[in-house]
Amino acid sequence: MAPNAELDTVRLTDDEAQLEATFVPGAGMICCSLRHRGEELLAQEGGLAEYEHDGHTMGIPLLYPWANRLAAFDYRIRGRTVRVPHDPALIQLESHGLPIHGVIGGRVAWELTRTPAQDGASLSARLRWDGSVPELFDVFPFPHDLVYEARLADGCLHVEVTMHASGAEAVPLVFGFHPYVSLPAVPRERWHVELPAMRRLTLDDHQIPIGPDDVLPARRFTLGEREFDGAFDQVSEPARFAVEGAGRRVEVTFLEGYPCAQVFAPRNAQCICFEPMVAPPNALRRGAGLRMLASGEQARTRFSLQVLDVPRGGSSEGRR
Repeated sequence: MAPNAELDTVRLTDDEAQLEATFVPGAGMICCSLRHRGEELLAQEGGLAEYEHDGHTMGIPLLYPWANRLAAFDYRIRGRTVRVPHDPALIQLESHGLPIHGVIGGRVAWELTRTPAQDGASLSARLRWDGSVPELFDVFPFPHDLVYEARLADGCLHVEVTMHASGAEAVPLVFGFHPYVSLPAVPRERWHVELPAMRRLTLDDHQIPIGPDDVLPARRFTLGEREFDGAFDQVSEPARFAVEGAGRRVEVTFLEGYPCAQVFAPRNAQCICFEPMVAPPNALRRGAGLRMLASGEQARTRFSLQVLDVPRGGSSEGRR
């Protein structure tokens, strides 16, 4: 689905790798498209219009200010209770009626501070979370600044987010990304998947973590009829997730600042998601895995998505 004509888009290009990425600063800095040789590698789901208005995720959205689910519409940070409004125009609800993925991306507009006009391959944007937009600040009342940088080079999309705690209060670090990776021209049942070693979290019936489970070794398997919606922590740096098929391999590498992950692969959709997360789901309420950024401090997070050609019917193992 084509981007909403009312929203400005910014396109990065890597001509040598025949790769291009499209971002929408006015809709939460979502990367709405990643095309390799003209083929789309990001599941579009309901498209940009539904993401903008309803929060239905697609592409590579930034989940902000928290990633994944909260167990209720309030959380308590250092003696302060924050109540999340029951407002479907501001907060998306998941199937159990719980708030998910923070503020709907279409409500968060970023200021573009560097365009790809010179090199065609990089951009930078800034977001001030300081109370100037009261409905956003009410959801997450902690003053801070964010800088989003994206670069396309050597067949690889690099995404870096830096948070600066600009006020007198500490700021919880709980955001993440949701890359909807899809491989064209091959059914999901034939996709080859690689996961790094990490610890699985036990989830309740609402997909909320209630404790650790076991540490799983690195795995490589054919997706087949498997279905995933699991939460993990103890993700090392760097950690590589990959999906491969029909001569193409996509690697999502957690480079810095993402000790948690969600792996999502619904059986009825042509996508798999390797989600870099700063904290586990529900960290704002449960506290487990929650990191606070002290006043005046900065925190940097980085992940990459690389597209590689591999021999059809062969293995990419050992190609580095």
